[in-house]
Amino acid sequence: MKHAPFIAVEGPIGAGKTTLATMLAEEFQLPVIKEIVEENPYLDKFYQNMDDWSFQLEMFFLCNRYKQLEDTVNEYINKDKPVISDYHIYKNLIFGERTLKGTKRDKYREIYHVLTDDLPKPDIILYIRADLDTLMARIAKRGRPFEEEISPAYMQQLIEDYDDAMASLAVREPSTVIVTIDGNQIDFVENKEDFAAISAQLKELMK
Repeated sequence: MKHAPFIAVEGPIGAGKTTLATMLAEEFQLPVIKEIVEENPYLDKFYQNMDDWSFQLEMFFLCNRYKQLEDTVNEYINKDKPVISDYHIYKNLIFGERTLKGTKRDKYREIYHVLTDDLPKPDIILYIRADLDTLMARIAKRGRPFEEEISPAYMQQLIEDYDDAMASLAVREPSTVIVTIDGNQIDFVENKEDFAAISAQLKELMK
């Protein structure tokens, strides 16, 4: 790779994005950009009533992630410094397309493209893919109160949305390398060999 890589870790809720991004940042001595989640004031209300609070929730996430990505560009990418993030800004469309409807969805799409179309895209995406049982177990284990309202049906649809999104990104961003990690079989937290294998693959891609 001729320039310092911009790496993103992605996957549905509970996949382990932040954990893996943090571990890789420590392994490669990289700065890590972590998305704001629990600070979103609309999360509790959203999971209790998605229709009423989806637009406020998604706009909060979009604006905060845009600011983080703008800062990342100025602090790292424009200075050709490597950086890893625990999300791809495209996730805003994944969630927005699922939770928003009608004119609100149209407005959100327009705002998303105005904010993000001219921003750099990741060179490498590590996509943690896992099935419903695995994700629901991890969500329950970490015990975030606002996630107690997440339904299995919503999660199953999100899994499918993520698969579709990664396929779309492969076409939309052909220069981005997408690596799929089997979150059902690979335990990068408890199994050192699993994490070492991911690290070795990333090291090769960063050359």
